[in-house]
Order: sequence, then structure tokens, then C-alpha cells
Amino acid sequence: MSRPVSRRTKIVATLGPASDSDTTIAQLLRAGVDVFRLNFSHGEPGHHAASARRIRHQAALAGRHVGILADLQGPKIRIGGFRDGSVELTQGRRFRLDARVDDREGDQQAVGFSFEALTQYLRPRDTLLLDDGRIQLTVDHVEQNAADCTVLVGGQLGSHKGINRLGGGIAAPALTAKDIADIESLGSVDPDFVAVSFVSHIRDIEHTQALLSRHGLDASIIAKIERAEVVADATILDDILQASAGIMVARGDLGVEVGDAELIGIQKDLISRARRANRLVITATQMMESMISNAMPTRAEVFDVANAVLDGTDAVMLSAETAVGRYPVAVVAAMSDAAMGAERHPVARTSRYRIDREFHSAQETIAMSAIYAANHYRNVRGIACLTESGATPRLMSRLSSGLPIFGLANNAQTLQQLSLCRGVIPLYFPANDEDRGSLETRAIAFLRDLDYLQGGDDILLSMGDEHGRAGGTNIMKIVRVD
Repeated sequence: MSRPVSRRTKIVATLGPASDSDTTIAQLLRAGVDVFRLNFSHGEPGHHAASARRIRHQAALAGRHVGILADLQGPKIRIGGFRDGSVELTQGRRFRLDARVDDREGDQQAVGFSFEALTQYLRPRDTLLLDDGRIQLTVDHVEQNAADCTVLVGGQLGSHKGINRLGGGIAAPALTAKDIADIESLGSVDPDFVAVSFVSHIRDIEHTQALLSRHGLDASIIAKIERAEVVADATILDDILQASAGIMVARGDLGVEVGDAELIGIQKDLISRARRANRLVITATQMMESMISNAMPTRAEVFDVANAVLDGTDAVMLSAETAVGRYPVAVVAAMSDAAMGAERHPVARTSRYRIDREFHSAQETIAMSAIYAANHYRNVRGIACLTESGATPRLMSRLSSGLPIFGLANNAQTLQQLSLCRGVIPLYFPANDEDRGSLETRAIAFLRDLDYLQGGDDILLSMGDEHGRAGGTNIMKIVRVD
């Protein structure tokens, strides 16, 4: 009997104090992590480089190809510090944001802020959301360096909490001086993906790409979608999609700016847009947040993960749950179970669009034809892609199928980048300059030795007639396993 195929949706786990050790990384790999996120909002470059070495070492021991995602901090706009660490704000009371208040000198009347240009974007009657929306202020009057506000929703407000405006529009540059310095240090991390925070325009992606190229880095760029003005403008959003390898639905700041009631529809639209544009998509933030301190997820959290899977997300992401939570391994196992439960539903295994779409290359034609054939020929047990760049299996992963896509490559970076593609199993296959017939025979024997195939199965095989050339896939055939 052939090996049962594992979960198709990928899991991204954030390393932190609770998980950044050889032992825990090994356990997380066994639990099902596909990509590790290094959060550059915390830690020094040397620490992240050491973490990357641990990940690569443990992945090699496990015989796995996993990705590393370097997540840049971006321009988080924050209030300053309070003299006593926090204050209690009461509804209806006045409160002032004033750039001239020194850090750690805030009190119940006023506090400083980090973004000097903040007041340029504020108008009377704007609603400001502090601490992820837990505290809400309405703007009464704006001066050059300060804004007088009234507390709409009060509560305990701690130092250095984030500031958002309902509806978005505070346009701080996506790359800060810290981000640029962090990119300069990425050579020691050698990430497969770089996530850019608070993207507002295609120029942010182009700037990041230029910096990566300058330092000889070939990482794929993931644009984090967390600004209300971006999701409100289809042209800007589509430009960002086309310029990047994929997007992250960063539901924290995005949810604060658009409101939770609007967020679910926006999430579904973003996932759909990314798949139509042949781009990757990660769904992130608070997916199983209760497991920071509890051993079991809530039913609502299981449903949240399942809904993202049914919508077609490539990956679901864990942040504080694995970085600082008490149960980093258990939460990965719980997320894996939720994803696999959703994947058993027929909706997750069929595609209903692109029937009328024209293809623009032989490679895309082969990729789409293979998925159509796989969904309509019952004896096919999987799709084997002999690939150089990973482009063909990545294209195949944009359409839904219940079958595994085996990405067979001899390039480690290609395999690590395929680790984020839904439904793709990256496998090291030492192809060389053999003739096509020999490659076919050896690829099938390779998959059979791994128990993915057995006698009598059919496998869809795609390759190029000129092996070793990126972008040259132009052959698809169905092969019977003897």
C-alpha cells in the first residue's frame, strides 16, 4: 500500500524564546512545520543567523526541505512611554498626543509618539486606534506636533503601543533605516523569503528587490497586506501582487484599520486574488492565540484555520503561539489537524475557474493541463514535476486538486521555496544529463521507493525536453507504474 499523502496546506511557525532550540525545532519539524519565520522586530542579526543555522541543521537531519522567512519590522507607529509604565484612560476624558513629550514621561494627560509626521495625516473627527484597537480616541484639534483627543473607549494603556487610524492612510515608508540595515545583514541568514511590512505601493517592493539584489540575495518577496488604503484600491493591490512572489494577509493591523466585521470578506478576496495572479498567500495573526497559554484550541480557532484552508490559502501562520507560547509543538499539531480536516472536504480538492483563460507559455499550459487531467482521471495518484526553478509546480499549486504535486529538483533553494506552495511536496532528486527515458524511469522508481506509488498506479509526469533549463517545461505524459 502506498504512503498516505500528508497535509497540503503549509504551516509557518515563528521562532522565539519558547522554540529557538535544536530540540524544539526538531519537534516542530516532526509536528509538521514547513517554513520558519524569523521576526526581525525582535533580536539582533547575529541571533537570527544562529537560528537559521539551527533550522538548516535540523532540517537536514530530518531529511526535510523547509523554508526560512525573514519578516522585516517595518514602520510600526507607536506612542511613547509612560512614567509609570501605563495609565488608565477614562471614556470622555481628554488625552493629548504630543511629540514634545519625552519618552517614558507620558502620563494620564499626554504621551509622545515615534512617527514625527503623524499629525500631517490627522484631521478633526478621525478615530485613532491604540493597542490594536483596545483604546479608541477621537481627534478634536490638530497642531503641528500634537493632537488633542477625547477618549471614546478607555482602559489600561501601556507604553509603546501601536497607533492606527480607522480607515488607514498614515503613510509611513515601508522600509525604515532598521529594515535597510537588517537587509544588509541577511547574507548570514540566507532566507528563502523576505516579508515586507506595511506595503503601500509597488515602489516598496521594487526598493526591497533592489536592496536584496545589491547584496546578492535571491529571496522571494512576500508583501504584507495590512493597510486599509491598499485593500481599498484594486489597482495598487494588483500592482503589489504582480511585483511580489506572494502576499501575507496580516490580520492584526489590517483588522484594526478596516474593522473586524470587514476583515473576513477582505481575507477571502485577497486569497482569491493571489491565486488568480499565480502568487502565494499566507494567512496570519491570532489563528490559535488561545494556545499561547492553553493546551487546546477553541472551536472558533479551528474554524478560522479551516475557513482559510477552504478559501485556498497556501499557508497558515503561527506567531506568538510558537514564539512565546507554552505549547509550541502542540499548537502546530492542532493547526495541522484543523487543516487536514478542512482538506477532506470536496471543495478543497476541485477547481472551478480558469476554464476560459488563455495561457501565455508552454510551461503554464502544461501546468494547468496536468491539474485538469489529474482532476478527471481517477487512476492518477499524483503529479511529478522535474523542475529547475520550481515555476511549474508553483503554477500547478494555484489550482486545487486532491493529488500531491511532487516537486523533483536537485537545487536546495528551489526546494526550500517550494515549501510554501500548497500541495507541493519538495523532494531532492539528483537529476543529471541522462536521456528523457532514463529520467522518467528513475523518477518513478524514486517515488516508488519512497512509498508514494505502487504497482498499477498512474502518475502524471512533466518535464522539459531540454533538461536543466529553467522555464523549459513542455512535456506532460501519463506513465503506468509497473
